[in-house]
Amino acid sequence: MAKAKKSVYFCQNCGHEETKWLGQCPACREWNTFVEEKVTSAMSKTVKERKEAQVVTLSSIETEEDDRMLTTIAELDRVLGGGIVKGSLVLVGGDPGIGKSTLLLQVCRRLSAEGRKLLYISGEESLKQIKLRANRMGDFSENLFLLCETSLGIIRGIIERQKPDMVVIDSIQTMYHEDVGSAPGSVSQVRESTNILMQLAKGLNIAIFIVGHVTKEGTVAGPRVLEHMVDTVLYFEGDRHASYRILRGVKNRFGSTNEIGVFEMRKEGLVEVKNPSEFMLSGKPEHASGSVVACAMEGTRPMLMEIQALVCKTNFGMPRRTAAGLDYNRVNLLMAVLEKRLGMPLSGYDAYVNIAGGIRLNEPAADLGIVLAIASSYKNRPIAEDVIVFGEVGLSGEVRAVTMPEQRVIEAKKLGFKTCVIPEVSVKSLGKVEGVTIIGVKSVGEAISAGL
Repeated sequence: MAKAKKSVYFCQNCGHEETKWLGQCPACREWNTFVEEKVTSAMSKTVKERKEAQVVTLSSIETEEDDRMLTTIAELDRVLGGGIVKGSLVLVGGDPGIGKSTLLLQVCRRLSAEGRKLLYISGEESLKQIKLRANRMGDFSENLFLLCETSLGIIRGIIERQKPDMVVIDSIQTMYHEDVGSAPGSVSQVRESTNILMQLAKGLNIAIFIVGHVTKEGTVAGPRVLEHMVDTVLYFEGDRHASYRILRGVKNRFGSTNEIGVFEMRKEGLVEVKNPSEFMLSGKPEHASGSVVACAMEGTRPMLMEIQALVCKTNFGMPRRTAAGLDYNRVNLLMAVLEKRLGMPLSGYDAYVNIAGGIRLNEPAADLGIVLAIASSYKNRPIAEDVIVFGEVGLSGEVRAVTMPEQRVIEAKKLGFKTCVIPEVSVKSLGKVEGVTIIGVKSVGEAISAGL
């Protein structure tokens, strides 16, 4: 066995490889992302005999319902598309302390109680630290096995011998392979480690969860190719100091990428939030101007949230604009529509727009809620407590249709809202809903007259 060593340069953003250092990556166009790494390639004259792959037809492949494992955590099963798929590789990312390890340990607890054989591998915590966290969650079954190890060679041998139903790797940045000369967490190590885990998942039909650290920009640390290699990418969102957590699927080969799961962090771990709309609206002020309830769709789930706006005269030549949880440019656009179409002199006013609860919303259906919240604060006239609005606003001041209006109105009815201000083009497809007054509007001016 001969070993050849060489130095190559990897882009930390996308994993692109070059033989010399470059200031700008030719693949992702990012600056100053290349790092030098020593790569050791093993050269062997003998090649191990491999089992010849068989070619099969699509119709001969049988799938069974047993191919998915239900975690009994409904919010997680929803995001995964109906449960954990056997042989899948799932990447879980999020800020430090947000609850990644806690959630996966809870999944292990649920599945081990059902008789599944699980292996939890930690490269960051000791066995006693894991035990202390597990004690807060309750009793665990004997089917859960723990391992503190960072060498992929040792881990691979244990997985092949134990053959568990599911494996948790916490985290991928601590794993290393002996054949790769660079340090753990480098581009080469992360890519090679993920490749080995992918081969284990597909070859042994084992579901493997990988915990990934995130950068200051909020993306998973390591090469971008890491997200392309795995089957599913889940991100934890929310402030680690707040009580709620949002689990969002940004990639899923076995389900939708629009679903979210909402959890609340308590001392016993993460607890599902069955009704996120009620949770987001808790503490809403009464008879306050600049506050309106809007409805957004997260996948197939309607969520009601409070949009708040504060408009006040500016003391400087240039007014200040702040948007928390919303697109800053979208807020400026809607304020320009109000000034041009309705004559509101907002160019001399500071504007602060916020979504209560800290959730982030990018759906166009929130446009009408933003407009009404700004107009309510500007005129200092509160919107009725039982009114909910949704609709997209165009540059001409028109209110355009949004998807799934019926589900939004039904969700509003469940929480006691009596009046819905929606686009007029959506009224015909909506039909009649008992106990709810539907007001269809064509323009922003009509919406403000109906809401205020």
